[in-house]
Amino acid sequence: MQEDPTDKLARFAQALAAPTRLRIVALLRGRALCVNALAGQLDVTQGAVSQHLRVLREAGIVVSEKRGYFVHYRLNENALATWQQEVEKLLDVAREPCRATKRRASCHARKQQTGRRHD
Repeated sequence: MQEDPTDKLARFAQALAAPTRLRIVALLRGRALCVNALAGQLDVTQGAVSQHLRVLREAGIVVSEKRGYFVHYRLNENALATWQQEVEKLLDVAREPCRATKRRASCHARKQQTGRRHD
């Protein structure tokens, strides 16, 4: 059975829910860094960085590559582009105007939540 795209998106969002993991993603933009470099820049232990990287790697946000004695981590640009598209699709649905009569009830509910009219 294939996983629902919204479940995958929820896992992705959970991986980014920790402020330290968001900082790691910001540090890895455009470059690869090892655990030691990340720990130094974040002022946290190497063990803590490793745990955060494990979560990010399991979510497909980062990939690792061995360089000599060290493992460097970089952003998985393809996965991030895919997730960006998924988030945009999700948010675009909320802006979609109500057209069909049978959807009037759901449009009315959205109108109450957002305070905007979708008719």
